[in-house]
Amino acid sequence: MPDASTTRAGQAAENQALEYLRGQGLELLTRNWRCKGGELDLVMLDTDTVVFVEVRYRLHADFGGALGSIDGRKQKRLALAANLFLLKESRWANHPCRFDVVALQGAGHAGQPLQWLKNAFEC
Repeated sequence: MPDASTTRAGQAAENQALEYLRGQGLELLTRNWRCKGGELDLVMLDTDTVVFVEVRYRLHADFGGALGSIDGRKQKRLALAANLFLLKESRWANHPCRFDVVALQGAGHAGQPLQWLKNAFEC
């Protein structure tokens, strides 16, 4: 279970990612959507495309850093959660979808820019 400072850092990273993506023209549909299989950090709309955004924050670059933490198991969990979202929120079911990753790294992100990978993986 993450400690309070880790949770705060993750929330701050998620807030930063949300504001950045809004600045790029994406619209928030929902945040922290939970289901039995997991959680979707941000679900956004990019024109007519539903975008499932995984926000990853790591203090250090160990083990591949923030981007390296999206392994095959995590991708499958995100795909399952996205499918459940589309079943429950059927108005979005016929829209194109993609999975994006926003990665932030370092204490206070150490002046490093946020990395936004559009269409980071296929499911």
